[in-house]
Amino acid sequence: MAKISYKATKTRSNRPGWSVTFRHPKRKDSRGQAGLKIRRGLGTTDSNEADRLVSQLNVLLSDQSWWSIDRRKEAEQNFDVTIVSAFFDGMETGKISSHAHRDSKIPMPTQVDGYSRVMLLGTTGAGKTTLLRHFIGSDHINDRFPSTSTARTTTYDIEIITTESPFESVVTFMPEHEVRAHVEECIEDACLSAIHQYSDEKIANALLSHREQRFRLFYLLGTWQEPTIEEDDGFSFDDETEIENFNEEYSINTEEAFKNKKRLSEFVDRIKDIANKTGEFISQDVGNQFDRLDDPEEKIIWLEYFGDELFKQDDFSRLCLDIMDDIEDRFNYIKFGDFEKGSTDWPISWTYKEESRDKFLEQVRWFSSNHFKQFGRLLTPLVDGLRVRGQFFTKINDISSLPKLVFLDGEGIGHSTKSSSSISTRITRRFTEVDVILIVDNAEQPMQTAPLELIRSIGNSGHSDKIVMAFTHFDLVKGPNFKNFQQKREHIMNSVRDAIGTLKQSIGAPISAMLERQTETNSFFLGGLDRNIETIPSGFIDQLHNLFQNIQNPPTPTVLEEVTPIYSMEGLESALRDAVKGFNEPWKGRLGIKNYDEIPKEHWTRIKALTRRFANAWSNEYDTLRPAADLVSRLQENISKWLDNPASWNRTPKDDEERDASLSPIRQSVFDALHDLADARLADLHRIDWQVAFNFGGRGSSYRRAEEIERIYENSAPSISTVMSENARNFLHTLYQLVIMAVEENRGQFRQPVVQKPK
Repeated sequence: MAKISYKATKTRSNRPGWSVTFRHPKRKDSRGQAGLKIRRGLGTTDSNEADRLVSQLNVLLSDQSWWSIDRRKEAEQNFDVTIVSAFFDGMETGKISSHAHRDSKIPMPTQVDGYSRVMLLGTTGAGKTTLLRHFIGSDHINDRFPSTSTARTTTYDIEIITTESPFESVVTFMPEHEVRAHVEECIEDACLSAIHQYSDEKIANALLSHREQRFRLFYLLGTWQEPTIEEDDGFSFDDETEIENFNEEYSINTEEAFKNKKRLSEFVDRIKDIANKTGEFISQDVGNQFDRLDDPEEKIIWLEYFGDELFKQDDFSRLCLDIMDDIEDRFNYIKFGDFEKGSTDWPISWTYKEESRDKFLEQVRWFSSNHFKQFGRLLTPLVDGLRVRGQFFTKINDISSLPKLVFLDGEGIGHSTKSSSSISTRITRRFTEVDVILIVDNAEQPMQTAPLELIRSIGNSGHSDKIVMAFTHFDLVKGPNFKNFQQKREHIMNSVRDAIGTLKQSIGAPISAMLERQTETNSFFLGGLDRNIETIPSGFIDQLHNLFQNIQNPPTPTVLEEVTPIYSMEGLESALRDAVKGFNEPWKGRLGIKNYDEIPKEHWTRIKALTRRFANAWSNEYDTLRPAADLVSRLQENISKWLDNPASWNRTPKDDEERDASLSPIRQSVFDALHDLADARLADLHRIDWQVAFNFGGRGSSYRRAEEIERIYENSAPSISTVMSENARNFLHTLYQLVIMAVEENRGQFRQPVVQKPK
């Protein structure tokens, strides 16, 4: 293999002065390849000075002995500080925990401090964030915090702490390399639109909105639509009187909007040029143009080859760097608060303190808003967590004392119609941290697949006693068969009972019964939440009041030291065998290894996107593809059912509540341990294998990728049978030990000695 030569060049960008561009020999790009392309400002407009600095960088690039972070201090004695920073910044290892960083700025209070933590979950558009506004006294017209819409709005963790202290906030941001990877995927999608010869508007839309619908570049760069075009008000009703009170001082003016549109037009032209040049290269290499291909398999091969080649183009990297520069420029619009930055000068966090609620929210909205008048400056897509603390007190009637509450709001759980779509581990990992899990569901269509899967996960994990249900849009439940509130309520509760009843076979009768009891006594029915509190009918105010009292004073978990289950290991192996099969078989369908009517094959681009996230250790999921969550869910479900049937008890529980109180802590311990197990076995132990799967290219690459992923899964969760491999025996032993530890740590017992590790 030919030795790669690294060389820096002097370049110009849209920023003043000279810059240097080079591929870094020790930093990897988003595809896991060494040679990340970097552009750094040299801080000079003098051409000769720029040449001097570039020559210093080329000395570092030509001598491998400098390619270690350990030699930074020595380099500072031999080279200009600008060059040392350009080369060594970003070489540090270790990932900053954004949650821990927020804790260091604003500690999260607990029950010891007298606080109740409330986690809001629900389908996108059900109204959980609108309900949260009422809990924190946020005015829909004046405050507009947190932001709401019918689409996916909240894409990161929002944490709100009520206190009598002045207002404080800490915002943490996505790492620079992840933002760059999202930008690259947006450019790639835009190039694919160009190769399909779509219109400039469609190319721009592909660039401005990431396929996962979490990262929206138009918030940062502006929209393609002409600034002078007004919305057609022929689609508005005359009674829409509640107009947001928007301070025009914080809107994008026409001049800036035109400037953004001009910049986007330049990007689209460059995208078309990149796509055409890459397309011509591919066509010459494979002997055919894309638009002349008829065979679907040939099109897949062509497009994947096209995507791989795009990332090798200097013009592609240059465009990505230009967009990243524009994104970084948006931080400069923030005039209040303090940014903490990392070694590459990318912001890690932003903190701000303010006495005035109005002034505080005006600044926080730059990181949380979704208002169209601010498109082009909003930093919302870059945020991965927002924590605020202050006088966020409800206006619900008869709340006499100031509540001590922590509200955790996050991304909606989606509208997937697939029962196999497990709840993200980002959500389930937090079950243990909270005191109340408030499920917000739409009363017009209650208990569809997503909220039902959520309830299943909560029940299996031993957190059933934390469930509180809030059914929104209850005012829209109408019909000639409903005479009053009670009949409407019973209609909703019948749906809840029926839905939970469908889970009985999969989760077991005891958990099903526990969920029914909990939802029967902890369900509330709300309407008109999009209105200010003063205009909501008194009946719904009463429901809001009761709900608020419920979450403010959650029940204390019962500790029953005198009631303990006694287990025999019999039956556990069978339960684990079924769990592993329940994980592997559906994934064979998604990967196209086997055909299942109820499990469609996933598109190759989604599978490849999943491998990219595992390969780069960004995440253990992509959109609804959640292998770690699937493994946790299947194992927990089967272990939970096994735990429901102890061989005996030291004393028979007097009722179901006492029985549940004894078993729930064991379920919780198992659930927590399974998350770490799934991450270790699926991700950490197979990082290189995921990189291999991602890097497949050419004819048959999608099938080879699927086979490699199947191999990863079968190694991570090997089949358990009478004739097992050594890996499977070790896996089984690990699961045994996990269950044994959970039982014994929570006062449970076993009849026989602990299972020894197989030799």
